[in-house]
Amino acid sequence: MKLVSIAALAVALAAGSAMAAAPVVAPIATAPAGLKPLAMTIGGRVQQKDGDYTYQWPGTYFDTAFEGQAVYFKVGKGDEILHVTVDGQASAPMVKPAPGLYGVEGLSKGKHTVRIEVVTESQAAPDTFGGFSVAADAKPVALKARARQIEFIGDSHTVGYGNISTTRDCTTDDVWKTTDNSVAFGPVTARHYDADYQINAISGHGIVRNYNGFAGDPVPVAYPYVLLSHDTQYQDAAWQPQIIVIALGTNDFSTPLNAGEKWKTRDELHADYEATYGQFLKDLRARNPKAFFILWATDMADGEIAAEEKKVADQFKASNDNRITFIPFSGLQMTGCHWHPSAGDDQTISKALVGFIDAHPDLWQGK
Repeated sequence: MKLVSIAALAVALAAGSAMAAAPVVAPIATAPAGLKPLAMTIGGRVQQKDGDYTYQWPGTYFDTAFEGQAVYFKVGKGDEILHVTVDGQASAPMVKPAPGLYGVEGLSKGKHTVRIEVVTESQAAPDTFGGFSVAADAKPVALKARARQIEFIGDSHTVGYGNISTTRDCTTDDVWKTTDNSVAFGPVTARHYDADYQINAISGHGIVRNYNGFAGDPVPVAYPYVLLSHDTQYQDAAWQPQIIVIALGTNDFSTPLNAGEKWKTRDELHADYEATYGQFLKDLRARNPKAFFILWATDMADGEIAAEEKKVADQFKASNDNRITFIPFSGLQMTGCHWHPSAGDDQTISKALVGFIDAHPDLWQGK
C-alpha cells in the first residue's frame, strides 16, 4: 500500500483533488434483481453471439459509463489476465478468473467510467466477455466517440511478449504471466493521443516464415479474420484507422533456414518476403485508402530484418504510394523474456512513434 504524507494529503485536498481508492472486483454469487445491460465500446475484433463477445487477438478492451454506485460484468471461459479500471483507478489484476458474474460495488454517487482490458495473448483458444450491467436505479451515460483510430500489426514485439519480466530466462508460464499488452508500445501510443486502437499481432509468426520455421499461419494469412480459426472474416465499416503501424520480419529472419523448408537460399526467402509483404500492404491499402503506414524494425539479425522491411517500404513508395515510412530502431535493451523488448523499450518505441506523428500532424487527417 502506498503511504501518503499528511502534508501531501493537505496539498491535494487544498487543490480540490479527490484521492479515489482502488476499485475492488469481487465475484457475485447471486445476481442483484433487475440488472440491466449497459452499452459499451469495444476495442479490437470480437465475434458477438447471444450477448457474449468472443475475441482472440491481443489488446482487446471494453469501455462503458454509468451513473450509480455499482457495476457488474460477466467473464466467460478462457485463460487470461484482465485489468479493470474505474475512473482511471486500477483494481488488482484478475488472473485466470473463473467464469461468472463479478462486480465493483460501493462506488461514490455520480458518474463513472469503466474499462476492462485483456493484457495477455490467447493463441491457444479464444476468450469471452459477457458485457456490463447495472442496477435498475442506475443510469447509462453515453461515451464520447473517439475521433482517432490507430492499428498495430506485428509479432511478439507488438504483443508485449514477456515485457514486464525481470529476467530474460523464462518458462512458458513465465511468459504468460509477464506479458502485459497494456504497457506495450501500441496501447501506450494510442493513449497518448486518446485514440481507439487494435492490436493485431501473433507471437512467433512472420510474413512468410514463422520462428525457426514452425508451422502455422503467417500474419497476413490470419489477419483477415476475427478469430485465428478463420471462422468469420473481419468487417467493420466503423474501423477506419488513420495510422497503421507494422513490424513484421523478426520471425522470418532471426533463425537460419532448416532442411526441408521451401526456401533453399536466403535470397529466395527475401524475394518471397518482399513480394508477400508488398501484397499485404496493397490489401491493407484497399481496406484503408487514406491510412498512413509506419513500418519499423529493430537492428536484430545483423540488420537483415531492418534492411528487408525498409526495402518493402521503398518498393511500396516506388509504386506511387507515398503514405508510408520506415523507422529503424537500435539500442533497445531487450531485457524482456527471451531477449524481447521490455516495458522500458516499449516506452522508447512509443516516444519515437509519437515524435514522428507529432512532426506530421496531417496523419490524423484533421482528427
